[in-house]
Amino acid sequence: MTLTRAEREQFLAEPHIAALAVDAGAGRAPLTVPIWYQYAPGGDVWIMTGTTSRKYELIKAAGRFSLLVDRVEPTIRYVSVEGPVVGTEPATRERLREVAARYLPAEKVDGYVEFAWANHGEQLIVHLRPERWVSSDLGSV
Repeated sequence: MTLTRAEREQFLAEPHIAALAVDAGAGRAPLTVPIWYQYAPGGDVWIMTGTTSRKYELIKAAGRFSLLVDRVEPTIRYVSVEGPVVGTEPATRERLREVAARYLPAEKVDGYVEFAWANHGEQLIVHLRPERWVSSDLGSV
């Protein structure tokens, strides 16, 4: 059963690990990688990635990407969102802390932020405007 707009936006707002997919060019399947993201209903999605990563180079070339999030309990549910990149900005420790706090236990956030800031290289935030949605709740099995 297709989700309502409110249901799909709420589901995307939950802290699922997303599968990011972006066009990888002629003769290649899309690059698909797991990624943390941030989203609030009605807004844009943002991700953080390295400024020299293959992922970012492909996103820059394509001008758009998609994210897929899913779960299998208590029902099988997924939401896929695709859209254009509507902006980028330099990453900050505050934004890194925000996204890390979505996924990690509170006692792990500070250590992760310090490690990632020191070791992951220059990062930026990429904003996606949700344009196309595909969603469903398949019920329980």
